[in-house]
Amino acid sequence: MSKPTQAVHEFEHHTTDRKTTRPVVSGTQGIVTGGHPLVSMAGMRMLLSGGNAFDAAVAAGFAAAVVEPTASYTLCGECVALIHDARARETLALSGQGTAPALATVGLFRGRKLDRIPTGPGADAHLSFTVPGAVDGYLTLLETHGTKSVSEVLAPAVQYAEHGFPMYEYMHGLLDIPETRTQFDLYPPGGTAVFYPGGRVPEVGELFAQPALGGTLRRLIEADTRARGHRTAGIAAARERFYRGDVAATIGAFSERVGGLLRASDLAGYRARLEAPLRMTFAGREILGQSAWTQGPVLMQALGMLATFDLRALGHNSARYIHVVSEALKLAFADREEYYGDREDALTGIGDLLTPAYLKERAALIPSDRATPEAPAPGDARHRGAARRSGAHAGVRTSGVSTAAADGTTHIAAIDREGNMICLTPSGGVFRKSAFAPELGCTLSTRSEMFFVADDHPNGLVPGKRPRTTLVSYLICEGGVPTMTVGCPGGDDQSQADLQLVLNLLVFGMNPQQAVEAPRFSTQTLVNSFWPRAYRPGQLNVEPGIPERTRSELRALGHEVSEAGACGIGAVVTRRDPQTGVLSAGADPRRPTYALAW
Repeated sequence: MSKPTQAVHEFEHHTTDRKTTRPVVSGTQGIVTGGHPLVSMAGMRMLLSGGNAFDAAVAAGFAAAVVEPTASYTLCGECVALIHDARARETLALSGQGTAPALATVGLFRGRKLDRIPTGPGADAHLSFTVPGAVDGYLTLLETHGTKSVSEVLAPAVQYAEHGFPMYEYMHGLLDIPETRTQFDLYPPGGTAVFYPGGRVPEVGELFAQPALGGTLRRLIEADTRARGHRTAGIAAARERFYRGDVAATIGAFSERVGGLLRASDLAGYRARLEAPLRMTFAGREILGQSAWTQGPVLMQALGMLATFDLRALGHNSARYIHVVSEALKLAFADREEYYGDREDALTGIGDLLTPAYLKERAALIPSDRATPEAPAPGDARHRGAARRSGAHAGVRTSGVSTAAADGTTHIAAIDREGNMICLTPSGGVFRKSAFAPELGCTLSTRSEMFFVADDHPNGLVPGKRPRTTLVSYLICEGGVPTMTVGCPGGDDQSQADLQLVLNLLVFGMNPQQAVEAPRFSTQTLVNSFWPRAYRPGQLNVEPGIPERTRSELRALGHEVSEAGACGIGAVVTRRDPQTGVLSAGADPRRPTYALAW
C-alpha cells in the first residue's frame, strides 16, 4: 500500500536530498505563482495592497491574458479553479468553462458530413468557437470571495497591454512557429500586425504592447467606474458590458463574419458556476478536484488503483514504477472516454467510478510483466469492474509526440496569510488553432472541439453544455483542511502530470520545488481530447531526465518509448504549513513559471 512515511508537514521544505535548479520560495503573508514573473507580480500587487488570495488570482488571470497570449490562453477563453475560503471553511470548484453555442448541434455537423468538430490548424477553426467563460469566472470569483474592484484587479493587465512588457524567450519561440502566422493568414488580417510588426517576431527584450486588447480591458474598467454604489455594482456593470453589451456584440459579429456559430445571444445567457468539488482519499490525505465535466477524476481513479501497490518499494521513476503508473492511467482514461461529460447521469454517477472496490478490481487488470498495447476496455462500476467494450469514439491512429504539451496553457495559484487558497487553470484560443479578432485584440476559444458528435454520450454535443475539458486543478487536505495546491498545464498530460506531482509529494516526501522539477512521463494510449482526436497506442512519452537504462527496461516491458521535451509544462505546487502558517511554492523551470512571496 502507498503510505507516506511521515506527515507532510514534518518534511523540511528546504531539504536538499534531491537537487533542484531553483529554491523553494517561502513567506508568511502571501504567495502567488504564475506562468510569468509579471503575472505573479500582478497578483502580488493585490496582496500588498490589502487584497486576498482571490483578488490576487483574478488580477493574475487577467494579466496572463496579456503577458501569456502564446500560452494557449486568451481573454475570450475559459478557466477552472478550486478555491478554499478559510473564514467560511468552505471549498468550492469554479467552472469558468464556456459552453456550446445555440447553433452548434449534432445535426449541423452531421449535415456537413463531419464526425468530429474541427478546429485549426486550418480554415475550419471557426466551427469550434465556444462561449467565453473566463471573464465571468473571474468576475464571479471577485464578486463572491474577493475584496477589490474591477478597476483594481485590471490595473496590472491594462498597464502591460497599453505600455507593453519586454518580449521574453519562451513567447518569442512560440511566435516563431510557422503555423501561427499561417493561421493568422487564413482569417485576415489576423494578429500579424500585432505579433509580427514589420513582418518579424519581436526580439527578446523588445517592448511589446497590445493596444487593442488594452482597449477591450478598458471597456470593463469604464463600466466599473460608471456604476454607482458598492464594488459589486461595478462587477455587475462589467459583466453586463462583456456579456450583453458592446463587447458581446463585437464577439458575435466577428464570429458571424468568419462563418462561426457563436453569437452575441450565446454570451447573454452564460454564467460561471460555483459547485461542490469531487473528493477522494489517498495516503491519509483528502484530494479535491473538479467533477466529470473535466478530466479531473482521471487522477483520482489512478490514485485509487495505485493505492493497492507499494510505490515506494518500486522506487521513484524506476521502470516498474513508471509502468504501473502508466497502466493505471490507461485504465482511467478508458473510463474517461466512456463515462465523463457534462451530463447529469455522468456527474451523479462519477462516485461509482471512485469506490475502493471498483478501483481495486481495475487495479487487478494491471499486468506486471508487459505493457497493454491498446487502450483497455472501460469498466462497469455497477457490475464491480466487469469490462465492457465501447468502440464508439475511436481516435485517429498516429504516432509521434503531440505539440499540445509543448505549447500548453498556464496555471496560477495563490495563498494569503488567512489561509485562503486558490489554484486556477485558464486556457483557450491557441493561435495556431483559432482565429484572431483584431477588434478585440485576442482569439476566441475553440474548446468545443472536445465534444463528441453523438446523441447518446455524456460528452455529446448539446447547445449550452460544457465540453469535457482537459483543464483541472487539485487541492490536498491535511486533517480536513486544504494545505496544498497542485496544477500543471499540458492538455491530456495535465491529469497525468498532476498525478505525478501528488505522488512526489505524498509518497516520496518531496518539497514543492522538487515535486515540480522531477522528470515526468505520460502515456499516449488514449484518445486525445483535441481535434483530430489522435490515438497513439502503446506510446509512452518520457522527458529527457528519464535515463536510457530506464527507457530500455520500459521497452523490454513493451512500451514504445518516445522522448518529449515536456510531459506537462508550467507545473505549480503551493503549500501552507498547518502548524506554522509558513507558505511555500515550487515553480516549473520548464518555462518561465515563477513564485513570489512576502
